Parts: sequence; C-alpha cells; structure tokens
Amino acid sequence: MDRRSFLLGTSTLALSQLLFGCGGNRQTQLKVQLLKGSIPGQVVNQFHKGLQQQVQLKFAPVDQIEDLFQQLQNWQKKPKATDEQGWSRFIPFRQGQKTADADLVTLGDYWLKAAIGQKLIQPLQELQGNQLKQWSTLDEKWKKLVTRDDQGNLDTQGKVWGAPYRWGTTVIVYNRDKFRELGWTPKDWSDLWRDGMQQRISLLNQPREVIGLVLKKLGKSYNTENLDQVPNLEKELQTLNQQVKFYSSNNYLEPLIMGDTWLAVGWSSDVLQVLGRYPQLGAVIPQSGTAMWADLWVRPAGINKGTLSDQWIDFCWQPSIAKQISVLTKSNSPISTNIAASDIQEPVRSLLQSDREVLDKSEFLLPLPPSAIKQYESLFAKMKV
Repeated sequence: MDRRSFLLGTSTLALSQLLFGCGGNRQTQLKVQLLKGSIPGQVVNQFHKGLQQQVQLKFAPVDQIEDLFQQLQNWQKKPKATDEQGWSRFIPFRQGQKTADADLVTLGDYWLKAAIGQKLIQPLQELQGNQLKQWSTLDEKWKKLVTRDDQGNLDTQGKVWGAPYRWGTTVIVYNRDKFRELGWTPKDWSDLWRDGMQQRISLLNQPREVIGLVLKKLGKSYNTENLDQVPNLEKELQTLNQQVKFYSSNNYLEPLIMGDTWLAVGWSSDVLQVLGRYPQLGAVIPQSGTAMWADLWVRPAGINKGTLSDQWIDFCWQPSIAKQISVLTKSNSPISTNIAASDIQEPVRSLLQSDREVLDKSEFLLPLPPSAIKQYESLFAKMKV
C-alpha cells in the first residue's frame, strides 16, 4: 500500500476515457501516465467536455511513483548495439533514444532532483513564461518547491520543472482500542518513545523519514545535513528501535488493523483510504511538524511542448476542480479551495483540515548533498542492527 491504492467508484478511469476517440491517427492527443487514484475519472470527463476540439485522451494509471520514475528512465535509454542487429537497424525511429509515450507523467517531489539531474524531464516553463495561466494562483512555497536549476537543486532563478496537483503528510496512525487501555492517545513524535510501546510500532523503511522524525523531536529540521553535529541523535535512534516491531514502506497498515501492532508511521495517502472502513483506527499529524510530499505533473524529455498538456495542468489548478481532486482522492490541494468541514467525512477530517500552525512547522524532504545522504543511510542501517 505504498501510495498505491486506486480509488474505485467515482474516481475510476473508465476504459472509454482511456481510449476515447481512437478513430483517426491524426487526431490531437493528450497522453498522461498518472499515479493510480490521484485523479478522479469524473475530472477527466469534465476536462474532455470543456475542450473545443476533438481530442483523443489516454490516461494510463500506474501503481507506484517508483514505476513511473523507472518508465521515465527507460524512455531515455539508448538501445545497446547488440539490440540493433541486421535489417532492424534501418527501421525508422529505432535509432537513437526511445520516444516517451506520454505528454505528462505523475512524479513525487522527492524524485524531482534525480529526474532533472538525469535529464529525464524538461521544464514546464521558464520562470518568466506565461504558458501556465494559473501559476500565479499558487502559494510561494509551491513555486519554490518546483523552481530549480539544471541539477535539480532549489533555485529561485531557475526553471519550473513540475506542477503540484495534490499533497499530503507523514502521519501517526494508531489503534484506538489499544490506546484506550493505555489511557492516552498519540499526539506527537515524542510519544513513540513512551512506556508500553516496546515492539508495538512499525516505521517506514526510509532513512529520511525515520531519522527526520527523530530530528523533529529534537527540534531540528528534516533536512539537517551534518548529523554528526546533532547531540544524542544516535542514542535516540537506538532507543526508538527498541520500540519498533518492523520497518516497511508497503505493509504497515495490515498488522495495525489486525492488532499485531498498535501504532504505525505512514503516508496520509495510504492512511486516509482505510480510516473510514476501520473505525478502530485514529490518525494525527504530529504537533511538532512532519514531512510533506506532493504529486506533480512533469513533462518527459524529448516530448514536444503542447498547449493541451498546459491546458490540463491549468484545469487541475482551477479551484472547483482542485476541490474535487482533494475531496474525491482524500488528499490536500495546493490551491485554496475553501473546503467546508461538511464536505469531508468525519474519520478523515483531522488529516485533511490541517492545523496551520502545525503545517508551518512541517517540511518537504529537500535534496541533500551525496555526503549527507550517505550519513542518513549509514545511520539508519546501524539503527536497525
């Protein structure tokens, strides 16, 4: 369930949409590969109905962000010489790089630096460009997140490499029944160290997430570069490890539902899908701040820039559409949508109507130097021994 859950019912993309308008090859096309469950099917329907010309829409859902990133890599790989034998070398379009099979692709903000550095994607627009009409409506923190130099590092004078269309957080999800016995409920990262939690917790199998939450407990940033200079960090990690039953980025909710664990740290996109079905589960965004993630539209390298893909991005940023994406996919929107509490089911309200003070303390996992990444990976491996 690593941000994979595909929403059924109102949000399922119907086959007729995926293959709509297959009558002629000359027809204008928009091909999108997207994370499953991140766009409601009815939003695609509305976009199609609002277009002035006949357009073939191909929206292909993919299970995981990692699969989408690998697809971007595959499109840019040059065929090996051994693959180009005999007459096949003279077939048109087989020489050189493979052509990307999508105009837009979903990518997570955490993958953006690698995608830019490996030249897998191209800018959506220059910073002063006007292709994206709704760009000006975004809050500055979203503009800052996707404006980068050619190596993928944050740069206020850089280019715009992605268009955020939904976001979420890393949260604590817990079994209400078990905590009723303990007489308290989790509120912050420090609760993971409390008595009675030994071997009751599952954590994400991610160095930046786990070490980051410990840094947050210690009043530091998720994006701290020199871990050696953080007092007591290693001791805190070792103590936390004694509370942990297992580490997993995929299967952390099933044991919680079954009662094998009492608390898990996970991504809101996973957690929000199960809260309504399992009333014994509660969830909270830690009060001292947490990690944030965003799903972005990116344009593969080598694809001609089309006005249709820009239209789709702008469409996703219209307040009424952004509201539908947020409510139907149980996520947050980078656009101000003024969603009323009554629009959100009670079990998921605490995660979708976030406390502004808590969010101001929260952070995206930003690119770190290779030396810092090695520190995180080394310390995480040492923690789990």
